[in-house]
Amino acid sequence: MTTTPPARSVPRIAPADIVDIFVYVVVINLAVEYLPMIITETFTLSLLTAVLLKIVLEGVVWAKNRVKAATTPRARIAAGFLLWLLAFGSKFVVLELVALFFADQVKLGGFFAVTGLVITLLLARAGVRRLLGVPAASAVG
Repeated sequence: MTTTPPARSVPRIAPADIVDIFVYVVVINLAVEYLPMIITETFTLSLLTAVLLKIVLEGVVWAKNRVKAATTPRARIAAGFLLWLLAFGSKFVVLELVALFFADQVKLGGFFAVTGLVITLLLARAGVRRLLGVPAASAVG
């Protein structure tokens, strides 16, 4: 009697995450076209930038959800401060990671340009997910 070894579970990427990355690529490339302070040297770099932004924004959403779980009044006050810090600091994290991974080949402008870009990315993502009928539970953020 032969037994087959148990199948290894390979982490799967959700279709909504792939769609998010494609939406991010479109938004980034439109920003590159119309905003001179945002630069990507090649399409490949804009795709890699979209993947990096997807990872960072998912991390921010995860952290935000953890912070929002506060229940006591004191914890809620601390959570409010942490949410502000997270919203403010995440833009600098994005800028530094882009500089670290892509050096001078990708520039997302400064703090305000990145803030506008992130807001546009999240709005576009929410719009496309709504258009495609992705359940709200998987459209967190």
